[in-house]
Amino acid sequence: MPNFEATTQEGTGHVRVTLTGECDLAVRDELHSVLESAVNAAPLVIVDLGRLDFLDSSGVHGLVVAHLEAQARGGRVALVNPSGSVADVLDITGVGTLLGTVSDEKAAGG
Repeated sequence: MPNFEATTQEGTGHVRVTLTGECDLAVRDELHSVLESAVNAAPLVIVDLGRLDFLDSSGVHGLVVAHLEAQARGGRVALVNPSGSVADVLDITGVGTLLGTVSDEKAAGG
């Protein structure tokens, strides 16, 4: 059983998606479903990576697909709290720069 959880929280004008555990091929479909729903629900999707321990190419692909879907709708996907190896993967692939980050204070609505 995969060690992964994706939770969503709706805010004013945004949806926050918190990813926990390991985001890999085993959870690709779940990630896509959660991000697609979030993109359809709000113009800004904030993906909180603070509790994510592992991110592989499947997870990176899911983030890019969500970014493209949001962009096509005039919206945006942004990241918050990337750290450790997850931040390294986002840096190496350029996805961190592509999506950009928001401060946790802004993500919280402050």
